[in-house]
Amino acid sequence: MKIRFYAHASFRLEADGLSIITDPYNPRRSGFDLIGEPADLVIMSSATDDFHSDPSHVLGKPVVVNALELPPSGTVLRGITIRPFLAYESLTFDYQAEAGRDPDANALYHFILGGLRVLHMGDIGNPVAQKHLEALRGEVDVLLALTGGHATIALDDLDEAIRVIGPRVIIPMHYYSPRGVLKIDPVERFTERFPANAVTWIRGAELELKPDDLPIRSPHVFVLEQSR
Repeated sequence: MKIRFYAHASFRLEADGLSIITDPYNPRRSGFDLIGEPADLVIMSSATDDFHSDPSHVLGKPVVVNALELPPSGTVLRGITIRPFLAYESLTFDYQAEAGRDPDANALYHFILGGLRVLHMGDIGNPVAQKHLEALRGEVDVLLALTGGHATIALDDLDEAIRVIGPRVIIPMHYYSPRGVLKIDPVERFTERFPANAVTWIRGAELELKPDDLPIRSPHVFVLEQSR
């Protein structure tokens, strides 16, 4: 599977002749450049947060999926089973100032591509529910993890989710970028929680992973640079 990090929580994942783009941001609001590339599927963790739900700059004619609208058992689209795990955004967020926003309008989502089981953490701002942790235990190869703190999951709670779920690879997302407008934590706040030999700094925006190449024991962190 080829992985390209655009920015914030948006990735392009490509394998098996399919391409998936996750949580596309609004360029006008976020400060990041247009994605400007095609996809077969676009998956969003909600439809009301424009830092996670603006597919207008994805090219082609992708199937656009709001994970919140999927049944708990999941749905098959373009041959990919997408399973949602409903979550809360930060309860400290001022939802009164954002018309139409709902503090529980968010979802983690799980899918398999290129033989790899992927979990995108959406925009969760609280500990992952215990029932979700148990359902995901041993079911995740690649975790796209929220690491910027503040309105998203606290790093101590993320540590617990990682411990229970047991991903083999972690790719940080949603961390500080000088191009972005959000004052969130730099990725180093997360990587310093791991031994140096468990972290690889890619020095680029792309990574290719194969099932046979994954670490067997402790999770390994691959830090990609934001490309937009």
